[in-house]
Amino acid sequence: MSRPTVEVADILREQGDRFLDRYGKNFSFQQLKAFRAIQRCRTAALGGHIDTCSRCGYQAAISYNSCRNRHCPKCQAQLRERWLAARERELLATSYFHVVFTVPHELNLLALENPRLFYDLLFSASAQTVVEVAADPKHLGAEIGLLSILHTWGQNLLLHPHVHCAIPAGGLSPDHHRWVRPQYPFFLPVKVLGRVFRGKFCAGLKRLYRSHRLACAGPASALARPKQFKQLLRRLHREDWVVYAKPAFGGPTQVLRYLGRYTHRIAISNHRLLAFDGERVTFRWKDYAHGGKQRKMTLLGTEFLRRFFLHVLPKGFVRIRHFGFLANRFRGNLLPLCRELLAMLPESPSATTAKAASVWHCPRCGGEMIVVQRFSAAELSRCSYFDSS
Repeated sequence: MSRPTVEVADILREQGDRFLDRYGKNFSFQQLKAFRAIQRCRTAALGGHIDTCSRCGYQAAISYNSCRNRHCPKCQAQLRERWLAARERELLATSYFHVVFTVPHELNLLALENPRLFYDLLFSASAQTVVEVAADPKHLGAEIGLLSILHTWGQNLLLHPHVHCAIPAGGLSPDHHRWVRPQYPFFLPVKVLGRVFRGKFCAGLKRLYRSHRLACAGPASALARPKQFKQLLRRLHREDWVVYAKPAFGGPTQVLRYLGRYTHRIAISNHRLLAFDGERVTFRWKDYAHGGKQRKMTLLGTEFLRRFFLHVLPKGFVRIRHFGFLANRFRGNLLPLCRELLAMLPESPSATTAKAASVWHCPRCGGEMIVVQRFSAAELSRCSYFDSS
């Protein structure tokens, strides 16, 4: 893939001070940490290293170190490859479904004030919904497993919390003696999923509110009054909550490729940025409200950065989670049983796992590039001083 002409880091370096003057007082520590990391990523400020090819001896010029922040547009490729290599060993020889749970936009104010609680509830309510409906004999009558991935953005970078779920097509019978296959082309009826999800999420909000754990400040301050909060819940109960499901797709190889598009994605990649004139940013986006048409949007640099940093997650927040028989406490015992019932052969280490540890190859012979020398930021500063003199 060609190098993007504009990067988020370029906008930060040009508009960062103006942005902090306007919004910095409302910044969390994690947002400021991400801001500094992206600004310095792959610059001399983080030090550098020299790589040499282990096969032909080719030596590259000094490379500046990456920040490795999970919100940085330039630091996701290696993390994604390693994660996919680890998940490859957990995939089953069956097709998979993609189900998406979205909350109404009226709840965005609460998400902004309570990101950790809100996103935890989104994970738990969506997972409990799928597991509960799947266990019902009317629909599947089986114990299922799922992998959930949190995204907090829409294509226009505004807040749009939703969870992507990858679910094996079927599950274990209650007695664990057979694999139960789905009876619906979309795995489970989406209208039923929407109603159950709505009930579980609203019940979770009520619990948080009654225990005084739900912050209602700033734009959400009106909800601090119980009457206003109850009115909101009544409106939400009258709405149909959107659950989107796709027909089953592929086997393990296709699943890995598909998951790679979602797992370590951030709010916007550098390759969607089209132009930056020092004041305004233009980027490409898909307008899903009008059939997914490709459009262009232009924002002031400070507004672009405001939207970008809406999606920095709380410290330590896990945005990829496993449930059902894929949960950590069940995976060791139930995954081998699933393979046995699906007549899977024992898996051997694959080429994907072997390649994931090194994603940079020699431009001359394709061999693995290894680090042979490291430099601190101070050492690089001294080098540049002597070079300039």
